Amino acid sequence: MCQSDTHQFLQDLPKCEHHLHIEGSLSPALLFRLAKANNVPLPDPAFDPSFASLEALEARYEHFTSLNDFLHYYFIGMSVLITESDFESLAYEYFTRAHQDGVHHAEIFFDPQAHTHRKIPYSTVVNGLVAAQKRAEKDFGLTSKLILCFLRHLSETDADVTYQEAVSLGHFSNGIVAGIGLDSSEVGFPPEIFREVYASAAEAGIRRTAHAGEEGDTTYISKALDICKTQRIDHGIRLVEDEKLLQRVAREKILVTMCPLSNVRLRCVTKVAELPVRRFLDEGVRFSINSDDPAYFGGYILDNYCAVQEAFGLSLKDWRFIAEAAIEGSWCDEVRKHVLLQKVVEWVEKYKDIVI
Repeated sequence: MCQSDTHQFLQDLPKCEHHLHIEGSLSPALLFRLAKANNVPLPDPAFDPSFASLEALEARYEHFTSLNDFLHYYFIGMSVLITESDFESLAYEYFTRAHQDGVHHAEIFFDPQAHTHRKIPYSTVVNGLVAAQKRAEKDFGLTSKLILCFLRHLSETDADVTYQEAVSLGHFSNGIVAGIGLDSSEVGFPPEIFREVYASAAEAGIRRTAHAGEEGDTTYISKALDICKTQRIDHGIRLVEDEKLLQRVAREKILVTMCPLSNVRLRCVTKVAELPVRRFLDEGVRFSINSDDPAYFGGYILDNYCAVQEAFGLSLKDWRFIAEAAIEGSWCDEVRKHVLLQKVVEWVEKYKDIVI
């Protein structure tokens, strides 16, 4: 945990998290517990020593060689999620930690195809997550939204099946699911593959985002915006490689959901200081700071905030810009945004005399 003088300053900053894969918040401790409770076999330690103990698995998570190396363990982990109570436990564990880190509103990704392909019903996943959302709002005052993500290594037909199930259950119209996203392996699976399901969502007024510009080049970002009509870009760190695109994202106030520690752990950059945080601030690009898959990447949201501060030495004005951009780019209603923006004003007043 950050031990700097600005730790409390950052902890108190009202936060919105927009880039959190709920399956990626599955702690090794919960993974082993659910595997035992549900009689789910994990890899034999004789073949993969990572599963010899809790400590061994945590150590393995520190040495991913690529996005696909991480995804291998990610999908093994989610195999232990079987019942509604499992998904509720998973999400409530995340909400508890997020609340401690100063999160007031969270918009969390979930991957239904990864579960339905295991014969876990879509409704089981959603019902469990919704139960945790209700508990978190009651216990912590933490509001949240669900974003249904499609796995880009699967076909658009497969994505459409999942999308249509959510539509048929009224999950978009009744607000249970706030929007759609696109995740999993990026390179080789450009966003335009999913143009039809995104077009359907756009016509229905459903919010849209997509992972782009993490490992893929800037065309993944431009095609997500132009072909899939996304309203956000997840990761987006390669945006700085295209000046015109960068200026467009700033001008159109498109939110970029950055994940600093994830980018380091997956070797997109070698250190947080290489990320375009300062460039985004200078160019007026709106972005939020997020934890991505925190159980795998060694850092929840406050850890990411502290890492950014240690790398860039941001001012109170910089942090206010980040906090307000995150709120304004959220998919909650205007009343909630007003409440959150007022919390930022109160935070500024509390820390206006701090010397960073």
